[in-house]
Amino acid sequence: MKQTIEDIDVTGKRVLMRVDFNVPTNNGVITDDRRIQLALPSIKNVLDRGGTLTLLSHLGRPSGRGYEEAYTLQPVATRLEELLGERVVLSDEEREARVILRENLRFHPEEKKNDDEFAKKLASEADIYCNNAFGTAHREHASMIAVPNAMLDKPKVAGMLLAKELQYLDQAIDQANRPFIAVLGGAKVSDKMGAIEHLLGKVDTILIGGAMAYTFLAAQGVEVGDSLVEDDRTEDAMSMMRIANSSTTDVLLPKDHICTQDVQVDSMTKVVTGSIPKGWMGVDIGPETIESYSKCIQGGRTIVWNGPMGIFEKKPFENGTRAIALAMATATEGGAITIVSGGDSAAAVSDFGLDTEMTHISTGGGASLQMLEGIAFSSVTLLDDAV
Repeated sequence: MKQTIEDIDVTGKRVLMRVDFNVPTNNGVITDDRRIQLALPSIKNVLDRGGTLTLLSHLGRPSGRGYEEAYTLQPVATRLEELLGERVVLSDEEREARVILRENLRFHPEEKKNDDEFAKKLASEADIYCNNAFGTAHREHASMIAVPNAMLDKPKVAGMLLAKELQYLDQAIDQANRPFIAVLGGAKVSDKMGAIEHLLGKVDTILIGGAMAYTFLAAQGVEVGDSLVEDDRTEDAMSMMRIANSSTTDVLLPKDHICTQDVQVDSMTKVVTGSIPKGWMGVDIGPETIESYSKCIQGGRTIVWNGPMGIFEKKPFENGTRAIALAMATATEGGAITIVSGGDSAAAVSDFGLDTEMTHISTGGGASLQMLEGIAFSSVTLLDDAV
């Protein structure tokens, strides 16, 4: 357990808070402010108790060679000001304002280089460091590593959002109620191999869907037609299945598939059980798999989901992902702990209007996946332990 911003006195002190305001924008307009909304409790907690704030964030992937208008945090500052109901100053020079938002950290190459001198400048006038950016917790960047190191004997604490993420993705998994089910999807086996390996022997069942399932099926000699397969990972997939067979974890693959010849909204589809013929590709799990996966999820007491079951962005291929979301919502209603991690899964749950039906939806894609892999974050280790 880490000390949190709620645990310490902030009255009259300036808190340097790393937040994750990496929100999607379109021509300078924020299209989804969820990450800003989720940071508000920690921000308001400091302000309500008489503290002041300097907020640090990145946005997008600028070149790192100075200011780029396409990646300015000005839209974030404007939206945050609306949500807080008080002035937010976007500046790298201002020192006296109650809420200061520094411009995009990644305008500076030193951020990604974890540069000590850059970190010392950021930390120079702060009394307390607060990490509230789970989405970048796995990044060894200056604002995550060098800044808390530069704070020396000053308090270094977790924000409320980071603490919640750790509670569910660390403690809830380590102390999971059983049956413990993991649902893993998405396009690439390579993205999930570490998570599968770490979860073997820890969870009761792993349900595999998405395009990654076809690499596993191809590794077992099943014909998968024109489905997406990582040919260079089939041996790894086969080796993983051998390890799974000798573990206490059941690893299940789709038995049937929604297949198409062309990934378009109006494409003809058909249900294929077993081998997929040439010229056809799997784009979603089929009805038999939906039924068996849903039943398994609804019988679970802790369920972690990372990765969609198909190309859910296109309506003909969303049924499998929607069914998983509905099954998890039913499990939640029955008292299970349901955790959604990964950007695509979180987006799907939101699109289906089921985000309030989950116990926890993680804000970090890469970070949550690394946590499922059992990788410790240096940025979290550096924070003060709870007394």
